[in-house]
Amino acid sequence: MEEPEDMVKTGVKRQLTTIWVCLFVVMTGYGLTLAVLPYFIERMALGAGATGRQVAGHIGFLTGIYALMQFIFAPFWGRWSDRFGRKPLLLTGLGGFCMGTIFFGIGTSLTMLYAGRIVAGIMAAAVLPVASSYISDVTTEAERGRAMAWLGSASGLGVLFGPALGAWLAGWAISFPIRFQYFRMDSFSIPFFTAGLLAIVAMGIVQVWMKDVKSFEHSTPTLEQKSALRNLLNIAQFRKILYFSFIGQFGMSLFEGTFALHANRIMEFSPNEMSMVFVVCGTVMAVAQPILTARLIDHGRETLSIFSGLLTMGISLFLLMYLRQLAIILIFTGVFSLGMALLIPTLAAMTSKVTANGTGEALGIQNAANSIGQFFGPMTGGILFSFSIHFPYILTAFLLGGSALLAISQKTLRRVINT
Repeated sequence: MEEPEDMVKTGVKRQLTTIWVCLFVVMTGYGLTLAVLPYFIERMALGAGATGRQVAGHIGFLTGIYALMQFIFAPFWGRWSDRFGRKPLLLTGLGGFCMGTIFFGIGTSLTMLYAGRIVAGIMAAAVLPVASSYISDVTTEAERGRAMAWLGSASGLGVLFGPALGAWLAGWAISFPIRFQYFRMDSFSIPFFTAGLLAIVAMGIVQVWMKDVKSFEHSTPTLEQKSALRNLLNIAQFRKILYFSFIGQFGMSLFEGTFALHANRIMEFSPNEMSMVFVVCGTVMAVAQPILTARLIDHGRETLSIFSGLLTMGISLFLLMYLRQLAIILIFTGVFSLGMALLIPTLAAMTSKVTANGTGEALGIQNAANSIGQFFGPMTGGILFSFSIHFPYILTAFLLGGSALLAISQKTLRRVINT
C-alpha cells in the first residue's frame, strides 16, 4: 500500500532537516578551528625553530593537506555510499573526524599536527558527498536545486558561528599547560576539542533521526546509464564542472589559508578580528544561497550564476590586497563570499543531474575536485606569500576572472541539466 503523498513529503522534509542540522553541526566544528589554526601552527612551528618563510609554508601545507585527503578519498566514500548506504558511511566519517581533530588539538609537534590533520581529512571526506547524495536520493529533480542551496546554507551558518565561537574559546585562560607524555592541552586546544564534541553530537543526530537509503534502490540502471557511470570523466560537461569546482575552491581556500597572515602582517589582526571576517563570510553565504542562488538554479540560470560567482570573487580578492580599514575589508569579504555562494550549490546541483544513477560517485568526484582546489589554494598561497604578500592575490584574481570569461563562453554548459 502506497503512503499518502502528504506523509511522503513530511518524511522527506524530516530527512532533509536531519541532514541540514548534521551538516550545520559539522561545519560549525570545522569553522571553530579556522580563526585559530594559523596562530596555533605558527606557535608550534616557531617553537620548533622554523623561520618566518617556513612558518608560512607549514600553515599552507597543514591547511591544504586536509583537503588533499578529501580529494583522494571522497570518490571512494561516494562509491561506497552507493553500495552500502548513506547512514553507516556518514557515521564512520563523523567518528573519524572527531578523533583526528582532537588529536590535532593535543599535538606537541609538527609531525603530530600533520598526522591529526590527515586523519581528520580522510574521514571528513565522507560527510559532504554522502550528505549531497542523500539529498539527491530523497528529492525530485525539480526540488534538488533548492535543496542543494539549503545544504550550502547549513555550511554557511556553520562557518558563521564556528570562527566566532572558536576565537572566544581560544581566549579562555588556562594558567598553565596540561601535559601528559607526548600530549599538551592549553587554551588553543579548546576549539579543537569542541569541534570533536560537535562531531559526536552530529553522530547522535544521524543515528536517531536519519533513515538510510541506497541510490540503486530507486531504479534498475540501463546499459546506457551504466556506461555513462563508468565513463563519467569522459563527459565533457562534467569535466567543465570539475574545472570550475577546482578553481572556485582554489580561490576560496587561498584566501582562507593566507588572509590571517596577510592581515596580521599589514594590520596586526588578532584571532578575534579574524573571526569577524569569517562571520561575515558565513552570514553572506547562509543568506545568499537559499534566497538568490536557489532562484537562479530554479530558473535555469546556472551559467549566469557561475559567471557572476567567479567574476565577483576575482574582483573582490584583487581589491582586498589594498584595503586597510576593517569596515571596508569586511564589506569586500562579504562580496567575495557572495561569489562563492553563487558557485557552490550551482555546481553541486548540476553534478547531481549529470547521471541518473550513481549520483554518490558523481558527487564524490566533484567533491574531490573541490578538495584538490582546497589543497593547492593554501599550499600555493603559503609558498607565494613567503616571497610577496600580494602575489597570491594577483595571480588568483586573474585566474578567477579568466575562468569567468570561460564560463560565459561555454554554451554547452547550459545543457548539462539535460544530459
